[in-house]
Amino acid sequence: MSIYQEQILQHYHNPSNNGILQNSTHSSSRNNPTCGDKMRIDMIIKDNKITDISFSGEGCAISQATASMLTEQLKGEKIEKLNNMTKEDIISILGIELSHARLKCALLSLETAQKALNNPKYNEKR
Repeated sequence: MSIYQEQILQHYHNPSNNGILQNSTHSSSRNNPTCGDKMRIDMIIKDNKITDISFSGEGCAISQATASMLTEQLKGEKIEKLNNMTKEDIISILGIELSHARLKCALLSLETAQKALNNPKYNEKR
């Protein structure tokens, strides 16, 4: 098993930033109907900076591990970093080649996070 595969399994079994941020300013949910992955990203954004970020949901090891690694990369960063991230950035984070179907799983967290930037909550009550 490669070090990258071990890292993916580590993040899958012990994810970083997993859970719902109760005071989030931005949030979005997406599904991957191909394999049934479900993802929610919550963020607290202040002064164009992601001061906190979390993910929740369920899915395969690739989707969950990618969300864990992506949230680690984005916490404390300016929103421009998230806006400018691409498929190649996700492949680089994972460190392994992915089939077309698995690439959709890996990109779910990026797509959800980018969608959340355009979905401010502004303290709406739930």
